[in-house]
Amino acid sequence: MRPAIEFWFDFISPYAYLAWQRIYTVAEANGRRVELRPVLFAGLLDHWGQLGPAEIAPKRVYTFKQVSRRAHRLGVVLRPPPSHPFNPLLGLRLAALEQPEAERRRLIDLLFTATWGGGPGITDLATVRTLLLDASLDAEALLHAAAQPSHKDRLRATGREAVERGLFGVPTMIADGELFWGEDSFPELEAFLRGEDPLDLDGLARWAELPASSQRAAALSRPSRE
Repeated sequence: MRPAIEFWFDFISPYAYLAWQRIYTVAEANGRRVELRPVLFAGLLDHWGQLGPAEIAPKRVYTFKQVSRRAHRLGVVLRPPPSHPFNPLLGLRLAALEQPEAERRRLIDLLFTATWGGGPGITDLATVRTLLLDASLDAEALLHAAAQPSHKDRLRATGREAVERGLFGVPTMIADGELFWGEDSFPELEAFLRGEDPLDLDGLARWAELPASSQRAAALSRPSRE
């Protein structure tokens, strides 16, 4: 088995939900496993000083149009969660728990479906407890483990790692150290995995060396949340 594809995600992102529908198929077709990396998207936005799509009114509308069209193309059910933006930390903490791979994948699928598949959302503790119980999962054990301070610290450390490695959005897939951002980057990811990456390394070096001849007068006025 070749090195894993890292799948960085946050339940708040409908693009991450769509990517979730595809990542295992792509990985298995290329002899890879998937390494699951939940991360707080808002932390990435805050670090880089960006606004999230939901904070820009026309982009918010466009985003929901675009993901609806993509979901239709993929044959995936997509319905808005009860609110957006929302606080995804409970879901992320559950998703970050160490579990056997199949059980963890099942839990994450449950949380994504509860968010974007017409479910009740994942922000309310009682609602999430019911979701876990209905799925015959050990709700009390999972919720207790997710609430431990040491576990919360690990998730924060994951966010710092993401920034150090240059992540700026979700979903992000990393294969052999190469970063692919967004659900629409799957064609490039698949070409890379097949050894058919058309990237011009000399051209890339020229991009890195290009001087800036203009700069905006002011940075964004506030840090961002999706």
